Amino acid sequence: MEITAKTAEELRLTAEEFELIKQKLGRTPNFTELCAFSAMWSEHCSYKNSIKWLKTLPRSGGRMLVAAGEENAGLMDLGNGWGVVFKIESHNHPSAIEPFQGAATGVGGIQRDIFTMGARPIASLNSLRFGNIKDKKNQRLLAGVVHGIGHYGNCFGVPTVAGETYFEDCYSTNPLVNAMSVGIVRVDKTISATAKGTGNPVFFVGSATGKDGIGGASFASANITAESAEDLPAVQVGDPFQEKKLLEACLEVIETGVVVGMQDMGAAGIICSCSEMSAKGEVGMRIDLDKVPTRQQNMKAWELLLSESQERMLLVVEKGKEEAVLKIFDKWDLPCSRIGEVTDDKLLSFYVNGKLEAQIPAYELVLGGGAPQYEREYKEPAYLDEIKKFSIDAIKDIKDNTELKNITEQLIQLPNIANKRWIYIQYDSMVGAANTSTNSPSDAAIILAKGTGKSLAVTVDCNGRYVNSDPYKGAMIAVAEAARNIVCSGGEPIGVTNCLNFGNPYIPEVYYQFVKAVQGMGEACRKFNTPVTGGNVSFYNQNPEGPVYPTPTIGMVGLLNDANDKMTLDFKHEGDVIVLIGTQKNDIASSEYLHKIKQVELSPAPEFDLDEEFAVQKFISSLIKEKIIVSAHDVSEGGLIVALFESGFTRNLGFDVVPLSFGEGLGVRSDAFWFGEAQSRVVVSCTQEKLQDLKHKAASSGIDITVLGNVTASTIKINNEDWGEVSSWNNLYDTAIEKILSK
Repeated sequence: MEITAKTAEELRLTAEEFELIKQKLGRTPNFTELCAFSAMWSEHCSYKNSIKWLKTLPRSGGRMLVAAGEENAGLMDLGNGWGVVFKIESHNHPSAIEPFQGAATGVGGIQRDIFTMGARPIASLNSLRFGNIKDKKNQRLLAGVVHGIGHYGNCFGVPTVAGETYFEDCYSTNPLVNAMSVGIVRVDKTISATAKGTGNPVFFVGSATGKDGIGGASFASANITAESAEDLPAVQVGDPFQEKKLLEACLEVIETGVVVGMQDMGAAGIICSCSEMSAKGEVGMRIDLDKVPTRQQNMKAWELLLSESQERMLLVVEKGKEEAVLKIFDKWDLPCSRIGEVTDDKLLSFYVNGKLEAQIPAYELVLGGGAPQYEREYKEPAYLDEIKKFSIDAIKDIKDNTELKNITEQLIQLPNIANKRWIYIQYDSMVGAANTSTNSPSDAAIILAKGTGKSLAVTVDCNGRYVNSDPYKGAMIAVAEAARNIVCSGGEPIGVTNCLNFGNPYIPEVYYQFVKAVQGMGEACRKFNTPVTGGNVSFYNQNPEGPVYPTPTIGMVGLLNDANDKMTLDFKHEGDVIVLIGTQKNDIASSEYLHKIKQVELSPAPEFDLDEEFAVQKFISSLIKEKIIVSAHDVSEGGLIVALFESGFTRNLGFDVVPLSFGEGLGVRSDAFWFGEAQSRVVVSCTQEKLQDLKHKAASSGIDITVLGNVTASTIKINNEDWGEVSSWNNLYDTAIEKILSK
């Protein structure tokens, strides 16, 4: 067939990119070669519209053992010869089309990124966004995604320990499904995704290749439209039991010492693994595609190259040691085939039955090599001018305790605040017996890193509405809240992985959101000394009404050197003192109260000061280490009143907040006091005996504190008014989502 610019366009390459490909090859590519460029130069693989700004993030320093982007996942030092490997990635578009398999294969893919480096996965997390939960289509998407995550994770045998779920209208049609995995590894046992050694054999291992997932990388690099269902073959099909066998086989073969390099076949399949491993090692490969195990007959060369069938790996092995590899994969009953060898010509040469089907310089295909990099136009969205017009004075303050109670009842039943148990009971959180947070929760999940003598604190955080209101500040808040959750759990934040979910980068207003969010994220990461170890960018998250909220999801890992430093969020004993750490602000901006109860769509991001946040976190950390407090829970969605309730629910303890008059007596508006979401605030509790220590330490540290009241046996009292038993409130909180879904 004649290859023209129109052919390239049909493969989602521009005319300019087609000309660039011809220039790099010195000839017109054939169809198989053009398909390879289409996949590798897609947004999903090349980051062509984002890499310029990603390079501005802090990508080294701290405990990092490999620079960001060098390997399949980030690697950070835990000490004593151990490392933690972690990464977060999106599977948004596949989940929008086929929610069960889209979410399931997202979980499978991120686990492979961990164990391809030689690490054993020990924890999974997820960050999910859906449209209005009352809409039946969104309920179907929710059910499918949760079922897919639960099915794959439970069968694979890694606990799902934490996550977040938001419901906002802008995520209708295009949900966000971000999956994170964390693993541990002996630093001297890590494996690089690098090919080297001329003549070394190249092995294909894992599940046989089929036609599922073909073109998945390109599919993920375009808007979701009414016709997207026609792209259903681009959604992969996962098999968690096969992946479990692949995990054990890969870790076992690493122990033999014969593995030179290894990479999973994720986005763009074989072409991606071959090109990235070769380019990194500055070598080439000769690959016989007819030796690739297949599930379907007569697959064409381009189909074999681009298939994203799951549970597959590419291994480079020491020449002469092939038998050790074959023996192990035979033991685990997994396909294992020698499909080629490493060459010294830096070319990827793909053959079928001895006939050369494609030949491309590996370097020209990859991110950081010949893949194009663009600078896109950006400009401030007009809606930000509307946000600047917001005045708190236009909102009538709550006037008395009756109104406060009524609003609180509504607030704790909002889907973004209410208990997500309908979701998490479908996940196995205890397999592996390392999750310490099931019965005694912390703001971050605490995981025993068995064999290391240490524990990990892990979390995912982002409030997309904050970022939409102020992309720069909102992204800083996402980093700060992740760090705050880890600090409130007794950990030291050490590193970040991010999943940057945005709309179409060719829309200047969308690209403005992206640029400002990356800049804000970078500033906050530098402040907390949490370098960005890697992650991914997911553009083209749009529905017919426009883009989703800019959602730069932050996955953060923290370290607890001493298990005794673990802090939980729950009140412990009747009579303990409840104290608010941090300054109350006259602020209701972007709160759930303002947005959902008062129906105000546009308002600024909550008040936030990075230096103030840093100081509060240092103070909380010192309170924990000095054993001054017995609980800590950050103030986030829903404000102070929700933080108080959530602190009481676990042990069925209530609270009696001392009389605080409405209006001026609080120093701020009543609604701001109870429902505002200004940052840098934490609810703690301590014994009566430790209260003076807390006050003295706060005074010497220059940190504002407010003594709120006391923990009670089971009742809620606000301003001397009895609000009933905490169990009744807990029932409202626990069952809200289930009630909506049952209608």
